[in-house]
Amino acid sequence: MRRAVAVLTLWLVAGFLLMPLAGRLGDVTSTDPALVLPQHAEATRELLRERAAFPGTGTPSAVVVYVRDGGVTDADRAVVEADRAAFGAVAVGGAAGPVTASRDGQALLVAFPVPDKAAVKQIKAALADAPAGLRTAVTGEAGALADVDEIGEHVDATLFLAAAGIVAVLLLLTYRSPVLWIVPLVSAAAASQFTSAIVYLMGRHLDVTVTPDNTTIMTVLVFGAGTDYALLLIARYREELHRHEDRTTAMTVAVRRSFPAILASAATVTIGVLCLLAAQMNDMRSFGPIAATGIIVSLAVMTTLLPAMLVLLGRWVFWPFVPRFGAVVPVRRGGWQRVAGFVGRRPRALWMATAVVLVLLGLGVSGLRLGQSSSQMYTGEVGSVLGQQLIERHYPGGTSAPAMLVAAASTVDDVVAAAKRVSGVADATATARSADGRWVRIAATLTDPPESAAARATIDRLRAAVHAVPGADALVGGQTATLVDVARASERDNAVIMPMILLVVLVVLVLLLRALVAPLLLAASVAVSYIAAMGLSGLIFTAIGHPNIMQAMPLYGWLFLVTLGVDYTIFLMTRAREEVAVRGNRDGMLTALTATGGVITSAGLVLAGTFGVLVVLPFVAAIQMGVIVAVGVLLDTFVVRTLLVPALAIDVGPKLWWPSRHALSPAAAPPSRVPARAA
Repeated sequence: MRRAVAVLTLWLVAGFLLMPLAGRLGDVTSTDPALVLPQHAEATRELLRERAAFPGTGTPSAVVVYVRDGGVTDADRAVVEADRAAFGAVAVGGAAGPVTASRDGQALLVAFPVPDKAAVKQIKAALADAPAGLRTAVTGEAGALADVDEIGEHVDATLFLAAAGIVAVLLLLTYRSPVLWIVPLVSAAAASQFTSAIVYLMGRHLDVTVTPDNTTIMTVLVFGAGTDYALLLIARYREELHRHEDRTTAMTVAVRRSFPAILASAATVTIGVLCLLAAQMNDMRSFGPIAATGIIVSLAVMTTLLPAMLVLLGRWVFWPFVPRFGAVVPVRRGGWQRVAGFVGRRPRALWMATAVVLVLLGLGVSGLRLGQSSSQMYTGEVGSVLGQQLIERHYPGGTSAPAMLVAAASTVDDVVAAAKRVSGVADATATARSADGRWVRIAATLTDPPESAAARATIDRLRAAVHAVPGADALVGGQTATLVDVARASERDNAVIMPMILLVVLVVLVLLLRALVAPLLLAASVAVSYIAAMGLSGLIFTAIGHPNIMQAMPLYGWLFLVTLGVDYTIFLMTRAREEVAVRGNRDGMLTALTATGGVITSAGLVLAGTFGVLVVLPFVAAIQMGVIVAVGVLLDTFVVRTLLVPALAIDVGPKLWWPSRHALSPAAAPPSRVPARAA
């Protein structure tokens, strides 16, 4: 009891010191492209050179478009000129760019850099008084970033409440107690806040890039993984309370017996996410230590704070199903014993049929499209997307987002001439010379929309052309160039990091099970499960009209489904290793399936539900991630862990555990019935 009080006191002190910092996480959160993009990418280097050579530039530009069907009037032009003069108050440099009319006479456009997102709000406010029939919109990079910020303004709070709500409901259904569910929920919320505080310190002092996407996923990950650890621990604690009169002793035994599986799970996820340190995308690389921090904090909270609270609260917290000392441990012989019997009857036919179904589901991957444009990012209409569409109807496709070049000033004429000769470039103009006279800034307007495949191909041709100019040292950046560099970095990250994560899982399984055959088969099952999850998700996305996924989605899906999905197999196989040593391979595996069925299923439902809350967000990518992880976790819970793995393990036989001798001990009990043992 004293130990529990001491542990709780330490956490209260830590909370007093760290909790105020959790609310300051937004202070270190950034969407600056220079921080998010690969540092070696040409678009990043161009942006950094532009900022250094032209102070006040290199900032996102707002593009204001005015459209009147049938043609703009003189009154419209007067309004636009008045707006342009007013925009000078928020424009970098104190003046907006010139008014550009479309060839069809139906649109006017003004573009200028702005210092921050607040400036975009002022621009939108000024446009509210536009004459009737004159449509207006703010787009460009600044408009797009402002829309993301505005739409996601309350995302973190919404997500936190939604995650807490779904976890509360699922815990209430799991425990059927009006009190018990509060304890793991409070622990998960505490873990989330402690993680936010530590990530704030990392962003402030360790130069870790923190983005809104990273903090969003971090919240979901902490709630999901932390609650899973809590479910496993509480299930074992309830069992030990029947065997030990002193609840401190019961908790000590419960922690000791459940900790290896929890630690293995946390280690798998932690080492897996740290593989992201090898990523080229800077936001992806930074997510590695952020996610690892969340898992480590969750592990610490759920194995120290949670046990301390449960011990101090006493047995009554389980009311109305209070575990009594000396009472027979309740054996759940119902559904999971029947499932075990079903698996044990024809294991070979079962695992082969299950594998075929998973492979067939994987065919749905063909419906996915890699690459997500700005018009495909949101679930509703967005001003910057509307503005881009208006510009594309009345101007050359790349007008709103020209490619930006910085080259040696002495070669400006040669660089401009080389750029104009490139197929897909409508025009190229030198816009500014640096104060020291060394560099010149050039804007190259593309003929195709900035996010199109044709525009991306033009960037490659443009780079090749200006790089060939002797002495120019030219760099090509801008929105389209950024998309090109992001796509290539993401392709490289997918190809390099996905195998690394699988190797990590394989090594953890080898160390945990002290075998080689079982880990290889389990790693293969994880890969098949991932393909099935992506395929089924692809069918869902096609049905709802969102088949395009962002470049990093395959890697995110792989990361979470492999590291989190394998958790349930770890929980099953660590128990199986225990049982096989006593009962033999077949009965040991079926006993483990029966014993862990309830708690693992509850954990899977909680994790799937937690990631599922991402569907409440207005971003298509968030919805897609929520669906992919939820579908994958449910497949792992109800198909892979329940049917495929135990059936395959039985069919392979004792050599599954080769070269381990401990797990190959002869069965101590006759294999006539499937033993039913409580989890």
